[in-house]
Amino acid sequence: MHGPDATLDSAENASGGRWTPGDHILWRYRAGKPRTPGTAGGAGRLGRTVAVCRPVTVVRDDAETLAVWVAPDTECVRPVLADGTELHREPLATRYTKPHRPLRTRWSGAGVLKLARPGEPWSVWLFWENDWTFRSFYVNLEAPRVRWAGGVDSEDHYLDLVVHPDRSWEWRDEDEFAAAQRAGLMSAARAAAVRDAGLRAVDAVGAWGPPFSAEWERWRPDPKWTVPLLPADWDRTPARLSS
Repeated sequence: MHGPDATLDSAENASGGRWTPGDHILWRYRAGKPRTPGTAGGAGRLGRTVAVCRPVTVVRDDAETLAVWVAPDTECVRPVLADGTELHREPLATRYTKPHRPLRTRWSGAGVLKLARPGEPWSVWLFWENDWTFRSFYVNLEAPRVRWAGGVDSEDHYLDLVVHPDRSWEWRDEDEFAAAQRAGLMSAARAAAVRDAGLRAVDAVGAWGPPFSAEWERWRPDPKWTVPLLPADWDRTPARLSS
């Protein structure tokens, strides 16, 4: 893994370089923390606990786009309830209030290409079927990514968009977005900002500019690439994590 200890994703690595295609880094999401009554919910700051970690291969890293590949069968980390219950099987009323723990698991199905443009509060994921038939774009609303030596960190904002090949779109996970607010993981002000980001993402879909217009659907991974490994210290805290 290469790069600086930490820098905003709008800047180059502190050393003046960037990650090279084929480099292995970590794409992580930190857990949101319940807000303190009367506060804005910690806007602009990432929580300390890593909830999701995916080793990825760098496809492209320049001033316009960070593109990474999540290969099939990659060992990843995702949260489950403390008793091992999968989050999607837990009722929304308690999904975000019961204790969670990390689970090491494998990425199942086809791989996913993730695209992030500097400063945008979302990333765009491309999904294919196993035979490389393009299925959809997925706009994941999230905090602008923070770069560090081993990869990028963000915080998921629950609300998402699915964009179909015919350019039609629909909201996704509005129920989880509402449940996170009820659980105190997102203030009303933060939720309004996330919804506004979602509407700007809708505008980007309507304009059909980058990355939607860049024909990433035709992209294929280098067959010489190996599947990145999940390191033992996947949840480490960088010495200088910018927010």
